[in-house]
Amino acid sequence: MPTIIADIKKIPEETLREFLYLAIFVPEGEKAPEKSIIDLPELLLYIENFGKKRGDIAVAAVSENEFVGLAWARIMHDYGHIDDETPSLAISIREEYRGMGIGEKMLRTLLRLLLEKGYPGLSLSVQKENKRAFALYQKLRFEIVREDAEEAIMLFRLNR
Repeated sequence: MPTIIADIKKIPEETLREFLYLAIFVPEGEKAPEKSIIDLPELLLYIENFGKKRGDIAVAAVSENEFVGLAWARIMHDYGHIDDETPSLAISIREEYRGMGIGEKMLRTLLRLLLEKGYPGLSLSVQKENKRAFALYQKLRFEIVREDAEEAIMLFRLNR
């Protein structure tokens, strides 16, 4: 089982780019987008100058000195934006490590760090068709604050 490392201050840009690409949900039977999609402004928000902005917090799963999972949060105007005090989540795990409970462990660690740092919560955007991710967020008691037919904006309130 990979080791969870909390509160990483510096993550190489190529690692962030790789895990941001892995975070893109591709429905079964559909073709994955080109890796250059990461260069779109709405996606660069998640990784540009990570570690230098308010709300930048990361947690990693590491196996044999390699990142196998990454969960990070930052305050930004992204798909899951709630307000300017609540960081938004990005999370991904290499395919061969999925289904092992790593995502839940990383998320629980990230939520603890955010609570310790005084943030009010953690928001995210998830496609409803991404059933595994959606089920995990519901299990951890993220609540739906906005939704349409395809996606839900969810929030975990840390100040319950």
